Amino acid sequence: MLEALSLDGKVTIVTGGGTGLGRAMVNALARAGSDIVLASRRPGPIEETAQEVRDLGRRALAVPTDVTESGRVNSMVQRSLDEFGKVDILINNAAMLGAPRTPIWDVTDEEWRLGIDANLTSAFYCARAVAKHMVNRGQGKIINVASGFGTRGGRDMYTYTCGKGGLIQLTRTLAMSLGPYGVTANTIVPGFIPTKGADAMRESLPRAAEFIPMGRFPKPEDIGPIAVFLASDASNYMNGETMTIDGGGLAGGFAPTGHAPVIPLEELRRR
Repeated sequence: MLEALSLDGKVTIVTGGGTGLGRAMVNALARAGSDIVLASRRPGPIEETAQEVRDLGRRALAVPTDVTESGRVNSMVQRSLDEFGKVDILINNAAMLGAPRTPIWDVTDEEWRLGIDANLTSAFYCARAVAKHMVNRGQGKIINVASGFGTRGGRDMYTYTCGKGGLIQLTRTLAMSLGPYGVTANTIVPGFIPTKGADAMRESLPRAAEFIPMGRFPKPEDIGPIAVFLASDASNYMNGETMTIDGGGLAGGFAPTGHAPVIPLEELRRR
């Protein structure tokens, strides 16, 4: 069983791998044996994380990349192939919350495009760039990191919920299209993880952790083992699946039974 979970000799591309959830997954993958390519717009964080990978005895390549630009994505994948000769695993983790929570009539065309490009189009570009290589080798794994908000609505969160929901559908379409060639696609759906980049949402959900059955938000380190499992041979027959890791938040509705956001919680408790 442990051999099936080993990533020795594998090469993994992780977008958004320099901070938060991405950094935690990178460290878990490297500890399992994988060499890593880190892609992100900011060079500083991915180079720091790449050094952590090297300190673990694995090879790492940091490639500053705006994954919303297809040409730069193609260049990043080509650099990965030039450096390592192959790509076994792609983890599409790069994302952004997009436009602030505002009524739909205040969401601009630019904000819509920016949010959808960051959360969905970027993953399509990356998957497209590696797919033929994986198909030609007869193996490969694509792992998309979505969100609980990709499976439910979020008030005034148009670009994020639509982008993450579309990402789940992209996974399913990749699974149907590439599965016959030995390439699988699966989705990780984390609960809300209060990382530094999610300060605004953390402030808007100050008591939400009370309503998760496990009583806390997930930590980035909680997701690493799931990424290793989906990247490994242990998950070879999983394809098109969605793995939710949120402490039971979606199972419990992410709020007390009967609670509606339009009703103040204290008023509900008095009833």
